[in-house]
Amino acid sequence: MDNKNKEQMTTAYLQIVLKANSSNRGELGSTYNKFKDLFPEQIKGAKTQELLISDADIQLLYGFDTFEHAEAFLSTELYNNIILPALKPLMSNNPEIKIYNVA
Repeated sequence: MDNKNKEQMTTAYLQIVLKANSSNRGELGSTYNKFKDLFPEQIKGAKTQELLISDADIQLLYGFDTFEHAEAFLSTELYNNIILPALKPLMSNNPEIKIYNVA
């Protein structure tokens, strides 16, 4: 694999797990879609993003080129001043946050 392809790989994932009443799940999905396009445009190292919905919880899964960029996302204006305040009224807990390196 050449260096260009290595630079484009996702090497870290940020997982944000939210609990919400079933009545709020549709609105959480709409809120996610509202801000979805801002992620790759504004966040350094952003690679992928997924919204995963189960009966137990909702997961936001973000892929990054480095662990450091995944960690830095949690300090951005987009996350703290736009996304989190929009989701907070719909959540029934504080988000559970984990960052994983790809093996």
